[in-house]
Amino acid sequence: MVDYGKVKSTIKPESVVIDDYSVWENTNIEAVSENVGTETEFNGFEYSMVQYDKNEYILKQAQANAELSDQLTETQLALCDVYEMIQ
Repeated sequence: MVDYGKVKSTIKPESVVIDDYSVWENTNIEAVSENVGTETEFNGFEYSMVQYDKNEYILKQAQANAELSDQLTETQLALCDVYEMIQ
C-alpha cells in the first residue's frame, strides 16, 4: 500500500480505479476552488489517494466482508432474542 495523502486534480476521480497492476482508492472527494496567485484560480477536486497491489486489495475486501458477515450474524441473533421476548 502506498498512501499519497491529499491530492488535487481538475478532473473528478472515480472512487476505485483498477489498472494492470494496482487498485487506486480515492476517498473524501471534495470540489475545491482556491486562488493560486493574484489572477489565477484553481477549480477542481481534492481527495485522499491510496494505491494497493491487487492481491493486497483483494485481502482487504475479504477482511471487510468477513467483518460485515460477523456483524450480520450478531444482528440476526439479537433480533431472534427480541422476537422470543415478544412471544
